[in-house]
Amino acid sequence: MSPQITAIGLLTLSNVFMTFAWYGHLKFKAAPLATVVLISWGIAFFEYCLQVPANRIGHSVFSTAELKTIQEVITLTVFAVFSVTYLGEALRWNHLLGFGLIACGAFFVFQK
Repeated sequence: MSPQITAIGLLTLSNVFMTFAWYGHLKFKAAPLATVVLISWGIAFFEYCLQVPANRIGHSVFSTAELKTIQEVITLTVFAVFSVTYLGEALRWNHLLGFGLIACGAFFVFQK
């Protein structure tokens, strides 16, 4: 498998873990804060186990600015799906427009 595909795949998987670590506890507001912090750290461990290799592999074909941009676009995409499907929150037109503008900015990062 190409390093580009491997890096993007690992970044996507790491972002799923990251999103659950950062926002998954919002469905469990009655849980003690110390508990959700510890659980989030546990989830984040797996995120790092994917993120670090993704950046190592990806840096062989992408610049760090490109890697970070890919990461952010994946993060917004994973977050949008998570927000709607897991948290049941609607994405409004202004969210979509803002995400779209960020994606437009990402386009320019890859211009030579």
